[in-house]
Amino acid sequence: MPQGPKGRLFTGNLRDFQEDPLGFLSSLPKEYGEAAKFRFGPFQNIYLVTNPELIKQVLVTKQKSFVKSRDFKALKPVLGEGLLTSEKDFHMRQRRLIQPAFKKSHISSYGQDMIDITRDYLSSWEDGQKRNITQDMMGITLGIITKTMFSMTFKEGYAAIGKPLESAMRSAIKRMRAIIKLPLWIPVKKNREYRRAINKLDTVLYDIISRRREQTERHDDMLDILMDAKDAKDGMGMSDEQVRDELMTIFLAGHETTANALSWALYLLSQHPETEQKLFQEIDSVIGDRPPAPDDFMKLSYTQNIIWEAMRLFPPSYVTGREAEEDVEIGGYRFKKGDTILVSQYVMHRHPKYFEQADSFIPERFENNYLKTLPPYAYFPFGGGARVCIGNHFAVMEAVLVLACIAQRYRLRLAPGHHEVRPYPSITMRPRRGLQMIAEERSKAN
Repeated sequence: MPQGPKGRLFTGNLRDFQEDPLGFLSSLPKEYGEAAKFRFGPFQNIYLVTNPELIKQVLVTKQKSFVKSRDFKALKPVLGEGLLTSEKDFHMRQRRLIQPAFKKSHISSYGQDMIDITRDYLSSWEDGQKRNITQDMMGITLGIITKTMFSMTFKEGYAAIGKPLESAMRSAIKRMRAIIKLPLWIPVKKNREYRRAINKLDTVLYDIISRRREQTERHDDMLDILMDAKDAKDGMGMSDEQVRDELMTIFLAGHETTANALSWALYLLSQHPETEQKLFQEIDSVIGDRPPAPDDFMKLSYTQNIIWEAMRLFPPSYVTGREAEEDVEIGGYRFKKGDTILVSQYVMHRHPKYFEQADSFIPERFENNYLKTLPPYAYFPFGGGARVCIGNHFAVMEAVLVLACIAQRYRLRLAPGHHEVRPYPSITMRPRRGLQMIAEERSKAN
């Protein structure tokens, strides 16, 4: 049986985890090896596995023995039965229906929107101006997802969906972290605020879906694709409720994760001027003074490596949980029904067994098909198995093109007197307290 820290009688290791989730998880393999046990409360047994083969068994080989961990139930009022929260056959059916929206041919067609929205956003920046980069990256990616999903402008999308979604997700995260979760029907203030935000989201989304079904004009956006989708097995499409759930899931996952990856990339570049200079050289060589184009994506290999390395050090999703639906054996370890198995991208991506200078920012490590030299699931920023992120190609293309647009015009520096930059692990991993940076026009900085 895996061993681990004993913890307190009633709360187990919950306090240690809450005080420093990344530090706590990172300490486990150093002290207890490839499988470590800990507890949240007197009865909730949790195991962290840090061997790529064990991770593969959890996510792929024996995935049918697991469902999403119980914490994700707190997201169901917001996301419904979308891809992030649904299970088993229903999840597989929904994935088949949604897959066409993320075909490479469709993603390529979104590239120009990604560039246009980024350049439009950057037009408001000024030389020497202090910017909240975390908010800026959220704004850019929100603009991209509202355009590609709904054919809306940033202002329309934020007012209609972004603002109430932020409110609903704040409540959902509080519920995920609460030791005691009161049922939503109990009319306490927090529950009323949560339900109010969800009801507002539902009103807006069902109105968008209803109006779109009545239109004859096509927009060729994700909403059109989802509403047109038919399952190859039964010929049926999605109900309005199913469309709503998938829209909400894609909207949430489709902007916050990429925004965080970009924020971390820009921070890391500001701390590594030699790497930043290599980025500028590639941008100047491939793009020059002309506007970036979608076809530039494949030519920007070093820019891609910067994104891959930023997601290695600060993966948008730092941990993934599964709950055993039955007794199951993984790599000689026996887990009981109800046990939670965690796999941590953050811990694995900094594992010294698989990455030299694991805590250092070295984009060059991804040259020469480096990933093929690693065992599967040593590096997995988008998860894996049947639940691998469906929008991974969209996210990488978006991050690379946005970074290229920024680097063509600006160099970013941490603002004087900036607080220590530390990660804040939540549903995604963002910089704690944001990033205040000075934007310097490259033409003037040089």
